[in-house]
Amino acid sequence: MVSGLAFLATAIATLFWEAMLVRYTRRRRPHEGVWTVALAMFAGATTALAVGASTGWDAPTFRVFYLLGAILNVPWLALGTVYLLGSARLARACRTVLLVFTGVAIGAVFVAPIEGVVPRTAIPSGHDLFGPFPRVLAAVGSGLGALVILAGALWSVWSALRDARADAAPRHDSDSSSARVAWSNGAIALGTLVLSSGGLWQGIVGDDEAFAISLVLGIAVIHLGFVLSTRGAGLARTLSPVGG
Repeated sequence: MVSGLAFLATAIATLFWEAMLVRYTRRRRPHEGVWTVALAMFAGATTALAVGASTGWDAPTFRVFYLLGAILNVPWLALGTVYLLGSARLARACRTVLLVFTGVAIGAVFVAPIEGVVPRTAIPSGHDLFGPFPRVLAAVGSGLGALVILAGALWSVWSALRDARADAAPRHDSDSSSARVAWSNGAIALGTLVLSSGGLWQGIVGDDEAFAISLVLGIAVIHLGFVLSTRGAGLARTLSPVGG
């Protein structure tokens, strides 16, 4: 069942990646380009999961799964939120930091020794197989990334409420665009929480099926947020200059 769910998650992520890539090539909006990278990473992580679940886990497969899924995916999702809501200077600074972090993570994961034996039939855990440094990178990357995504969702909701209260005679285009940004960031935050809860559930009770289901549901909800962020011409007027 795990391998089937993993292949389903890979197929969904690949289709969503292709759709986002098409949007980016047509519109050249920076946040869509970053989300394209994040979806590619998610597809790579679920591919590693599908390979490991169907043919048996080994060290290289686990390293790819851990790097793309546990360390890098959420920070790149968060960078898309920064591009969507922040200033151009802030987005460029965050991109530089994340590129350095990505390089360090790649080196750390593929150089770090495997401590113990990689289980063949169950999803491996970084806590059991890696030393402190890769696990710290996973905690920092996923933790800070999720915090940025949640903060972006809360900021979007607050901005939408502020705009609604500011206008005695609301302008429908502006209000619907502000609301759409709020719904978009809310969906991305919810999807990120679904992904995180699946990893927590798998780590606590060892339920690989629950973990795989969380991947399918999480990426579907996240992509809904991506779609909401790009619908309607009015949205562009609510974004910062970096999104134009």
